[in-house]
Amino acid sequence: MRLGVNIDHVATLRQARKTFEPSPVFAALLAQKAGANQITLHLREDRRHIQDEDLELIKRVVHIPVNLEMAPTQEMKQIALRIKPNRITLVPERREEITTEGGLDVVSLKNYLVEYLKDFKGIIEISLFVEADPKQIEASKEVGADAIELHTGTYANLYNAHRIKEAKDELKRLKEAGLLAKSLGLKVYAGHGLTYHNVKPLVEELRDVVEELNVGHSIVANALFFGFEEAVRRFKELIE
Repeated sequence: MRLGVNIDHVATLRQARKTFEPSPVFAALLAQKAGANQITLHLREDRRHIQDEDLELIKRVVHIPVNLEMAPTQEMKQIALRIKPNRITLVPERREEITTEGGLDVVSLKNYLVEYLKDFKGIIEISLFVEADPKQIEASKEVGADAIELHTGTYANLYNAHRIKEAKDELKRLKEAGLLAKSLGLKVYAGHGLTYHNVKPLVEELRDVVEELNVGHSIVANALFFGFEEAVRRFKELIE
């Protein structure tokens, strides 16, 4: 599996003091040096961590693909079309949430997304962050997505709570969803809540279905102890 490293929470630490360090751009370069296959970052509407200039600089200086997570708003659309990341991943976004809490409701947004995504086709890869729900996956194909990213937060929470049987059942659900997506011609990625402790069972179950994992908080947190490059290397070793 490929590893996408999300550097949002490097920016979270920086914004806690509204200063210039730690630099998410430097973190992206270190992740690249350590073998990351992609840099992922979420430019939120409230700019609580990543800032516009971070996206611009990272797109300019890294040599691996850049995946921009964003809400499906007109502001974000114009930024993405200007900066041209390698991929956009549409995610739901609420101001009061601490982090993304679930998948995008593609079914209810279908008519809007059909029009919204037209300008990206053939220019930037389109991925939608969704739950392991057949209706959401089928709708993702219908609106013109190239890929889906499966929300693994439910699995992660179950595993972290030592509810192992339920976690295994959730992995089966994720696998079925991924197989459906592949049968529709969609690429399949996954992420959210994954850690050094809970990722191995997921990799074992989904290795033949999921091409890439996007991981942020756990890598950034462990970088405090291991250093950023080593934190990326250790995670990459777990999923290869």
